[in-house]
Formats: sequence, C-alpha cells, structure tokens
Amino acid sequence: MPTTSTTVWSSRLAFYLATVGGAVGLGSIWRLPYLVGSNGGSAFIFVFVIACLMIATPLLVAEFLIGRRARVSPPEAAGVVAHESGLSTRWNAIGILGTIAAFAIISYYTVVAGWVLAYTWKCASGALVGITRPEVASVWRGFLANPLQIAAWHLAFVCLVAVISARGVGRGIEMATKVRAPVLLILLLVLMAYAMVNGDVRQGLHFAFAPNFAAITPQVVLAAVGQAFYATGVGMAMMIAMGSYAPRGSSLVRPALVISGSILLVSLLATLTIFPLVFHYGMNPAAGAELVFDVLATVFAQMPGGRVFGTLFFLLLVFAALTPSMAGLEPLIAWLQQRRMFTRGRAVAIAAAAAWVSGLGSVLSFNRWSGWHPLSALPMFRDKTFYDIVDFVSSNVMLPIGAMATSLLVGWLLSRKIVADELSDETATAARISIWLLRYVCPIAIAIVAISALW
Repeated sequence: MPTTSTTVWSSRLAFYLATVGGAVGLGSIWRLPYLVGSNGGSAFIFVFVIACLMIATPLLVAEFLIGRRARVSPPEAAGVVAHESGLSTRWNAIGILGTIAAFAIISYYTVVAGWVLAYTWKCASGALVGITRPEVASVWRGFLANPLQIAAWHLAFVCLVAVISARGVGRGIEMATKVRAPVLLILLLVLMAYAMVNGDVRQGLHFAFAPNFAAITPQVVLAAVGQAFYATGVGMAMMIAMGSYAPRGSSLVRPALVISGSILLVSLLATLTIFPLVFHYGMNPAAGAELVFDVLATVFAQMPGGRVFGTLFFLLLVFAALTPSMAGLEPLIAWLQQRRMFTRGRAVAIAAAAAWVSGLGSVLSFNRWSGWHPLSALPMFRDKTFYDIVDFVSSNVMLPIGAMATSLLVGWLLSRKIVADELSDETATAARISIWLLRYVCPIAIAIVAISALW
C-alpha cells in the first residue's frame, strides 16, 4: 500500500483559504468575463451559478472525502478508498486521470499567467500609456509573435510558483493563500469602485444581469457548466490533494460551499469591474480571450490614471493565477514525494520544470506552430492547434470522465459506513443533499455536457 501522508493544514481556516486559493484564479477573472461576453451575458451567468451550486459543489465534497479518507497522493487515493469498500483498486484511475488533466491544464495556464506577468510590467513601465487602440493591438500581436519573449515570461512565472511551493504546505502554500486572499479582494474592490464611478454602469449591469432567458441555448449551457468545472477545479485531482491534508473532525460540505461562494463573489466583482469599462470606452464585450490583453489594455491606455489602475489590475491577475498554479501541480508533487520518496524541493523542481517544458508547445501554438494542426486527419480536431488540442482534451474529455467516475464511486459504490464517517460532521440535511446530488444530478448533467461537447 502507498505511504500515508501525515501533513495537515494548521487550522480549518487554513484549509478553507487553501482550497479557495486553489480554485479562485484566472478562470474567474480572465476566462469568465470573455465567456459572459460571448455567451449572452446574463443567460450565461444564470446557468453558471446553478452549475456551481448543484454540480461543482457536491463533486468538491466527494473529492475532499476521497482525499481525507485515503491520506495518500491523488493518483492512488481513489483506489485506496475503493479497496476499503471491497472494490477494485483500479478506481485510482480517477486520481491518475485528474493528475494528468491538471498537469495538462497547468502547462498552458502558466503560459497565460506569463502573459499576465508581462502585461503587469508593460503597464508599470508606462509602455501602454497614451497609445491608441491600433497601437495596443499591435503590441499584443507583437508579443504573441515572439516565442522567446513568451517563453521567458512563462519561465518567470513557473519559477515564482516553484519557489513558494517548495516551502511546503505550511510555510509555502498556506502562507501564500493567507496573503493572497485579502490582497486579491482589496485590489478587486478598488478596481470595481473605479469602474462604478467612471464606467457605463447602466449598460454594463443591464448586459450582465437583466433577465434574458431566451438566450439560454445548449451552447450557453455547455459553456457555463464547463466554466463551473474549470473555475472550481473539479476533476483535476487537486482538491483530492487538498483534502488529504484536511484535519479530521472538520466539515467537507462547508469548504465546498466556501469555494463555490468565493468563485461566484469574485466572478461578480470581475463582472462589475470589466463590463462598465468596456461599454464606457465602446469596446466589444464579445471580444473573446483578448478581452483582457487587448480590449482592457486599450481602456487602461486611454483612461486617466490608467498606468496605476492597469498595473493594479494585471497584478491582481498575477495573484489570481498563483495559488491555482500551485494547487494544479500539487497532485504530481504529492505523488513524487510519496511514491518516489523525493524531497519536497526536488519534487517541486521536477514538476515545475516539466510544466514549463510542456508549456512550450502552447507557447509555439501562437506563433511558429500557429498553422500546424497535429490531428487534422480527425474532423473534430481539423483546425485545432497544439494548444487547442490540449485545452479541449483536458477540459472536455478528461475532466468530465473523472467527475463522472467520482460521482458514481462516492454516490453509489462506496461503503455507506465510509461515507457516513466522513460526513459525520455535517448536518443530516447537508449530507443527504450532497449524496442525492452526487447520485442523480451530477451524472446526468456530466453525461449531457460530455456527449454534447464531443458531438
């Protein structure tokens, strides 16, 4: 049997902060606004809220349960818990698939975080001050066209993650989350206040929150549920890793609700910050992934005090990307420590180096390899670059499969005694609702999303 971990969070608050820090990141501040803008505004937000509460939250509870019960690295955790219930250890496929998916996502997530780090410097140095929209777009295109520059900023961000993570759970991850949470909230509130005073609040709020149920299409539902998975980290095994450090006698439902609530809060603040400014300056809310790096960079270039507020905004994104990146690498780090008996520092160095090397494929997808479509022989992947393939397979194939397996294992197959033991600190109502959602709502919703994504 694998070695059991004895490392635990120093307190329940530390556990909450770490799990929130692992989930709330670029998915809520960079990815969500452009998905809202591209998918009907309020229609997307409505479905996203439901998906976070009714699908992602119970799945988070299930992943915490597996992690805490097993107390081993994610690739082996589900197998240990399944074996205790008289089931096959092959259920460790949940953690293996999640670890691979998390690593694949982190390989390009840290590339985007490198862009954020670069734009923090561009704003702070005054490189974007007073320039026109075409000039901002030219800066963005020039940046994407330079693989050496992108790779260097990618390396800088990965090194920052590695330095903090190498300090361990208590002195590294836990300390980072304690600092990051209030700083993130303060920066976001400052920027939101500026947007409320200087932006087009009426049009921004109408776009994001005015009821528009007619705009809820299958595509909007798929995008919103997918974003709920992406934002919470469901299926990436990192919450199994976080759960393995959770103290006995603590609630699992409460931190899951805290994660979903925090994601919804940060998403709300990001929406209130971005869309009033976008409409005030006549930008396109459906601009896509470049909403931050092109559209909002234009806003910061033209607005009074844009150098300061632009720097604050991109610094906010750096903080937002930091702890999710550490959490995404943690399943691999934990496996290297427990299975290969590596020191924490060596395991972090190997995981970080592998993430940077793997990320080079995504770096090149925006320039040298932009015309290369590795799987063009398959109709589904005909026009997809290396980056597109990694994103699609990890987000739309691996995560749903892992989430489905998790809901079936915990909802239906695990010994009721094990589930009852791990949920003994919950109210009877909270435990019943969690299991009911895992048994019926999650599998059906995941199956619909997976089938629709593949077709």
